Amino acid sequence: MLDSTPVNASVQNEFSFPALIAERKIYTVHQLVMAARGAIERDFAAIWIEGEVSNLRKAASGHLYFTLKDGDAQLPVVLFRRQALLLRFAPTDGIQVLTRGTLSIYESRGQMQLIAETLEPRGAGALQIAFEQLRERLRAEGLFAAGRKRPLPAFPRMVGVITSLHGAVIHDMVTILRRRHSALHVVVYPVPVQGDGAAAEMIAGLAHFNESNRVDLIVLARGGGSAEDLACYNHEGLARAIVSSALPVVSAVGHETDVTIADFAADVRAPTPSAAAELLTAWQHRVGEDIFQLTHRLERGLRYQSMRARERYERLSLPAVFARLQRNLGRRHQRIDELRFRMETCLQSCVVANQRSLQHLAARLLQRDPARDLREAQQKWRTINARLLRGGADVHARSGARLHIAAARLMALSPLEVLERGYALIFDNDGKIVRSVTQLQPGDDTLTRFANGSVASRVIDIHLLTKGNEPTA
Repeated sequence: MLDSTPVNASVQNEFSFPALIAERKIYTVHQLVMAARGAIERDFAAIWIEGEVSNLRKAASGHLYFTLKDGDAQLPVVLFRRQALLLRFAPTDGIQVLTRGTLSIYESRGQMQLIAETLEPRGAGALQIAFEQLRERLRAEGLFAAGRKRPLPAFPRMVGVITSLHGAVIHDMVTILRRRHSALHVVVYPVPVQGDGAAAEMIAGLAHFNESNRVDLIVLARGGGSAEDLACYNHEGLARAIVSSALPVVSAVGHETDVTIADFAADVRAPTPSAAAELLTAWQHRVGEDIFQLTHRLERGLRYQSMRARERYERLSLPAVFARLQRNLGRRHQRIDELRFRMETCLQSCVVANQRSLQHLAARLLQRDPARDLREAQQKWRTINARLLRGGADVHARSGARLHIAAARLMALSPLEVLERGYALIFDNDGKIVRSVTQLQPGDDTLTRFANGSVASRVIDIHLLTKGNEPTA
């Protein structure tokens, strides 16, 4: 009989699955996507990818979403707002770019995407694209319009220069200005002329000169350099500060072939800083040359006139000169005599006219004798006064007569006159006149008013009169 224990143990170890089941690891979708994202982000961090931009969309938040593609594949890309603001150009569909970022997975869609940190255009440089885009946008706003630009003052007294103190630019400009216009004052606002903070310093310099009100114009000056060195002069804020400046601005940046946004925004562009110095003193230099030429012509003319005068003097003899002087003096005396005669005639005419006017006024004064006028006025006053007194007496007499008549009529109508004739008035307790015996009752108190007094009485009995004048009880 065979022992089956080892066989059974062997079979059990070979065909049993609990050990395999214990080693199985189950992921949720989220766990798997997050694990894959972590692995991808570790292995593909800070990588560079080249491709063509397509399906570019800008969200309201400022984030940029687009797809990088080539002939065989495509990859979604997101550029967050903070990094998008640092770009020197605006991405558009169809351009080739070199993108740096971190490969990741967007877990909501389980989609692989690149979280970009920066973009660089392939072919044309980023600075050139940014320059062209900014130039077109500002031109569309009218910031470069020729009608907006102001002429430079012909004879400035003080010029503000915004540049570095350490370069040869300011030395060359001052040398030319002193040679061509020694009376022109130069004020320098020192700034860095390249780097990230240079544009902000230049904007501050423009504001300083506008607020100080000391200079007549402002010059932005810098020597030549690479496109990266001149990038601060392509700053949008600097362009707007130049346009809003109350003082004229001259841009003298780089060499003659260098073109910046500041050149378009400025009122005048000079090819070089030295050319700007010559431009500022052009009128002064021109006036100096004109003065030199006029002085030369004046000296020539004076020499010629002196020579002609000397020749005429030599031709003149002394007797002829004296004779001409005598004739001139004679004409002057004759003119004086003529003026004297005219003055005397005029005075006589004025005296005669004034005498006639005085006689006429005296005759009019005699015709209007004040004493006679006063006597006539007094006589009129006496006549009017007498008429007024007579009229007053007549009015008084007529008024007195009317008053007596009215008084007599009033007395005739007076109740007191009736009482004088023997009548009386009876009043009841309320002070009302008793007009009929029906108003009284036996025992009522009455008051009888006579002409010379009154009597209080009490009613004892009442008798009514009939039509036949017979009393009734």
